Amino acid sequence: MSVESKKPREACCSKLKLFLVSLAFMYFAKAFGGAYMKSSITQIERRFDIPSSLIGVIDGSFEMGNLLVIAFVSYFGAKLHRPKLIGIGCLVMATGSFIVALPHFLQGPYKYETSMSHNTEANSTESILPCLSNHNLTEKDETPDIAAIQACEKAVGSSMWIYVFLGNMLRGIGETPSMPLGVSYLDDFSRQENTPFYLACIYTTGMLGPMVGFMLGSYLAKTYVDIGFVDLDSITITYKDSRWVGAWWLGFIVNGTVILLSSIPFFFLPKSLPKQGEEEEDGKKSTDLASGPEQQSFLPDETQDGEDKEKTVTFKEMVKDFVPSLKRLFRNSIYTMIILTNLVAVNGFVGMITFKPKFMEQIYGQAASRANFLIGIMNLPAVALGFITGGFILKRFKLGVVGAARVSISASLGAFCMLSLQGFFHCDNAEVAGLTVAYQGYPQVSYHHSTLLSPCNMGCSCSMKHWDPVCAYNGMTYASPCLAGCQISTGTGKAMVFHNCTCIDTSTSPAANMSAVLGQCPRRTECDDKFKIYMALSVLGAFISACGGTPGYIVLLRSIQPDLKSLALGMQTLIVRTLGGIPPPIYFGALIDRTCLKWGTKQCGGRGACRLYDSNAFRLTFLGLITGLYILANMLWGVLYVKIVKRQKKLVLRDQAKKNGVEANRLSNGHASISIVKYKEDENMESTI
Repeated sequence: MSVESKKPREACCSKLKLFLVSLAFMYFAKAFGGAYMKSSITQIERRFDIPSSLIGVIDGSFEMGNLLVIAFVSYFGAKLHRPKLIGIGCLVMATGSFIVALPHFLQGPYKYETSMSHNTEANSTESILPCLSNHNLTEKDETPDIAAIQACEKAVGSSMWIYVFLGNMLRGIGETPSMPLGVSYLDDFSRQENTPFYLACIYTTGMLGPMVGFMLGSYLAKTYVDIGFVDLDSITITYKDSRWVGAWWLGFIVNGTVILLSSIPFFFLPKSLPKQGEEEEDGKKSTDLASGPEQQSFLPDETQDGEDKEKTVTFKEMVKDFVPSLKRLFRNSIYTMIILTNLVAVNGFVGMITFKPKFMEQIYGQAASRANFLIGIMNLPAVALGFITGGFILKRFKLGVVGAARVSISASLGAFCMLSLQGFFHCDNAEVAGLTVAYQGYPQVSYHHSTLLSPCNMGCSCSMKHWDPVCAYNGMTYASPCLAGCQISTGTGKAMVFHNCTCIDTSTSPAANMSAVLGQCPRRTECDDKFKIYMALSVLGAFISACGGTPGYIVLLRSIQPDLKSLALGMQTLIVRTLGGIPPPIYFGALIDRTCLKWGTKQCGGRGACRLYDSNAFRLTFLGLITGLYILANMLWGVLYVKIVKRQKKLVLRDQAKKNGVEANRLSNGHASISIVKYKEDENMESTI
């Protein structure tokens, strides 16, 4: 008997571990896709020539997909086969990833914005006249015919970003079952003391996904979008240029394949498992009857026949019980406060992570590929280490809800301090003649496109719409060779050099070099030192913030009624992603657009993606928004902590009353109803504290 009694337990442990490994790999795959989308934001913005506000809408489409189905999946999914639902969700996610990559194969080759002075043959050695040859560009500044614009847009497929929007929304729909059903399934069938450790393992493994996503994003950002289809020697821009577009589509194909593989194990897992550590003589009976706490309040106590049980619980009955369950859930004041706190914090986090690569690019002069690389190699390992540390602290010191709340609020305050310090280490605006600084030797009135014209280039009749930057010997960037007043050029492709540029100041040294090379000038040396300090503060802040991740999640799990666990997690995901995931990229992007100094021009005319921002205004807008949201989140954490402490004191007093026999006396005197009403919320909502 002893040997037989061990068999079910071994099977239980192996299946639970299989589910744990499968869920961790799935979290890795979905986090990989989410991070890669964030790392590709800049490339997608440039490829489709759209502003940051529209990029925010595309990025928020993932949460929109979640919004459509999360409430139904989290509630009705708890009554169904949870592992299979997660597997189906993975298939939907993979399909969405493939759809996101589809526009690349439907569009023509990418044509970046450039001035006519560059339109020379790759093998030509003839010199051209950038300034004098641009007389016909003045007509480019005039408003073109609307019909011609529409015909052009139809030809180049300028609305192909809709595929990215729809594919990302499908990814959001497929991701829906993973969190509420996966975490509740794991928590139902594992020991209570093991749950924090299992969650830490899942989130730590999941954090490898963003690392891989950002690293792949960094590599593909250096790979030209049409690699294999165009002659790379004819490309006059490098990956450091604001017009460069990397092979963004390739990463979504890789991610779709990985997610497809992650779906396989879930179709071979059972609907339910015995509770970890419990020995059952009949393994089959254990598997059939040991349904999770979520199901106990909805499924009647039937006999062994699983089919009869499923037929008894009709869809109509589940719908009828949905609204009362929501009322019970939101009567829990602590649960409501947790959602509000998370909502504010997630607003700040989503806005920050969406535009962090752009921030590093504009403020510190980093290339998009390098920004993605540093986030993947430095910030994300710090976050993973923080998750492990938070889970270890809970397990090592055996902290309850109050202890977990203390760890979370301390981490939130520490991360806020690191964020506040980041604002003091920044670089000045890039020196671009006519935009951020005056032409040397000429006054500048204000930030306006008309200041691109100066007496030194007035005779060239240059277009002010083009962004084709060149760098002069003195570190000054000019918006185009024509606006720099360059008379002749030598070389081809990336090696092209412009000479006799009349706008390059020679007052200090008449014999100075009056030539310029393609591309924007790099930032000064002191900017690199400030960037290193910024990255150190950013990494430290990421670690401290992540230390509060697992404790914060335990506060949520232990503050809700067991039979409402899936619904509570689903509603939390629904609310936080709806109001914390969709709006931030949109309003962050819209406000960031207001700091743009030079807009690009679409192939068919009209405003394209921003090429240059006012870095001071960008920094104040970006960090100001995040700082304000984090201040509010910390204030809410303080209120939440006070509520948790008060609830804990009530529970302690109740336990003491039971020990002293006070409650027994009340029952004997017929006043049991008064006592139950007084502590009803405590018993139902936080019985596990």
